[in-house]
Amino acid sequence: MNAKIGFDNDKYLSMQSAHIAERIQKFGNKLYLEIGGKLFDDYHASRVLPGFQPDSKMQMLLKLKDKIEIIVAINAEDIEACKIRGDYGITYDEDVLRLIDEFEGVGLFVGSVCLTKFNDQPLAIRFEKRLKDLGIKSYRHYRIEGYPNNVEFIVSQDGYGKNQYIKTERPLVVVTAPGPGSGKLAVCLSQLYHEHQRGIDAGYAKFETFPIWNIPLKHPVNLAYEAATADLNDVNIIDSFHLEAYGETTVNYNRDVEAFSVLNATFEMIYGNSPYKSPTDMGVNMAGNCIINDDVCREASNYEIVRRYYKCLCDKKRYGESKDNQEKLEALMQQAHVRPTDYKVVEAAAKKAEATEGRPAAAIELPDGTIVTGKTSDLFGPLSAALLNALKKLANIDPSFNLISHLAIEPIQTLKIEYLGSSNPRLHTDEILIALSSSAAHNELAERAMQQLPKLKGVAAHSTVLVSSIDESTFKKLGINLTCEPKFEQTRMYHKH
Repeated sequence: MNAKIGFDNDKYLSMQSAHIAERIQKFGNKLYLEIGGKLFDDYHASRVLPGFQPDSKMQMLLKLKDKIEIIVAINAEDIEACKIRGDYGITYDEDVLRLIDEFEGVGLFVGSVCLTKFNDQPLAIRFEKRLKDLGIKSYRHYRIEGYPNNVEFIVSQDGYGKNQYIKTERPLVVVTAPGPGSGKLAVCLSQLYHEHQRGIDAGYAKFETFPIWNIPLKHPVNLAYEAATADLNDVNIIDSFHLEAYGETTVNYNRDVEAFSVLNATFEMIYGNSPYKSPTDMGVNMAGNCIINDDVCREASNYEIVRRYYKCLCDKKRYGESKDNQEKLEALMQQAHVRPTDYKVVEAAAKKAEATEGRPAAAIELPDGTIVTGKTSDLFGPLSAALLNALKKLANIDPSFNLISHLAIEPIQTLKIEYLGSSNPRLHTDEILIALSSSAAHNELAERAMQQLPKLKGVAAHSTVLVSSIDESTFKKLGINLTCEPKFEQTRMYHKH
């Protein structure tokens, strides 16, 4: 799907870092920057803005490396509840350590960890000790009665005043977290209060890629963001404060617009007046200025809405429920004027299944728009077959040529069936790639096929049945955007994922 580029990543890195540096200067060389979304692996942004690199936010921060200090916020209640990050399968406290490793691994300075909503939770206290043993500073911020509405109490010695003041050294303090609900905004505001008490009028800004404020409300890029947050049931809306202040229509998140009156009152309590007239004013996102092909981004975003819809249906089929709101996703498809059957891979996979007596089939759309398919056989599942056919096509190899010899396949099947207890002799996609790499050692064509793998990044694939977690993981690692029909290959009560 993403052979064409719709987003200028180099322009974005330059423009974004310059804009943040300018905002630091505006606030007397001390800015607290709340960062939402993912810093390392923003694959949603790279899917809807073809050309956007998943680590763009990180690369942008590295341009300001000498000015940056990072605070990682974590909700003590999440520690106590052993809350899990679904994408990594680790608890939030473990993810804090992972984030610190990631930041320090690229040369960014992590100053401290802030435990928000702290109330002497046993696991939070244990995590504090662990941080201390690792040489990481930590601070406690407490739940404040009446937050966020009772501004007069919050902005007082009995409110923010009870929080521990986080000592920072650098002009740009980035506040990030392992997930939503971690208290990033509250940490920033508490710090503004404490800095002001010490004679420093620090500033606050928010850096979040979506929604993009300076494109239309119903632009597919913004609709795709609503699809990505369908579990929260929030919506993008017109920033009424910005419209009133400047007569300019901009887009923002409903919760940010709803919270702005309280946030504005907080600024006024701290400073005597507010530096911002709208939620849009607080943002520093330059992504909208770096879209260079609107049609490409529209097409990619429409596909992303469909992809999210399929994921919701598949989750319901597998687990009986989905965290995403199916009705909302259906409404978003209607607003975007898009249907699942609009995509060639969906139709091609269905036709391949029909041509093979209803057996599971798959299709992959290559960067030039060519469709290749795969069928179920004694040796391969449909995704494995489609993957091999895609590599042959990209490498200009005869479709009938056997890239992997039976001598390479048989030992893997023997291992699966006789030693690992599997009942399925067909090779998964990871096993296919291992067999192909082994063949590449003495087969020039297999080696040529292997070299095509990077070209599959960003392409679309579709399966007529639910696939194994192994195949899902392999396609994700290859950067292939996979959708599946919400249907099991076999009719039975229990299905391995």
